[in-house]
Amino acid sequence: MKNERRWRADSPEFRAVVERIDAVMEMTSRLNLLPYSAADERRALLVEIFGCPLPHKVTIKPPFFTDYGLNIDLGDRVFVNQGCSFLDLGGIRVGDRSLIGPGVTLATAGHPIELPDRYEYVTAAPIVIEEDVWIGAAATVAPGVTIGRGSVIGAGAVVARDVPPLTVVTGQSFTTRRRISDQANTAGPGR
Repeated sequence: MKNERRWRADSPEFRAVVERIDAVMEMTSRLNLLPYSAADERRALLVEIFGCPLPHKVTIKPPFFTDYGLNIDLGDRVFVNQGCSFLDLGGIRVGDRSLIGPGVTLATAGHPIELPDRYEYVTAAPIVIEEDVWIGAAATVAPGVTIGRGSVIGAGAVVARDVPPLTVVTGQSFTTRRRISDQANTAGPGR
């Protein structure tokens, strides 16, 4: 995966990440309990979650979920509809005038594919959504993906590779990329 970062799950550096995730989960819980009419309180909590002011014309409809918060960069006039999850450990940048439909998941973190490393490490890679992109309802964007300017991602699509500018992407696909070696205990941690 391009621009991938890797942490040992038991490292002091990643423990600090987990502490931040716990704090942000608490903040998003509070955010999503606010009445819809509490726009000023919601915006103040989003500023706390993101660690910086939001552009004036950004709209984020509740409920909204994020795990880290500090790695989200939203352009001017971005619209995020309800029920979206921005899992931003690897970084998420959304360009100006982009539209994010309801129930969209932007997931920047995961685990290595190789079985011996899967439980030992956490991986993350940035998602870049260029300007004027429209992502339809319930689409999922995987770590390391760039969606080019002006593109449209259809409802329910799973995007696991880069999308060129001015392209329409629809549907889900299943493609066997390669076989994984079975060189380790398949029971996983604590089993």
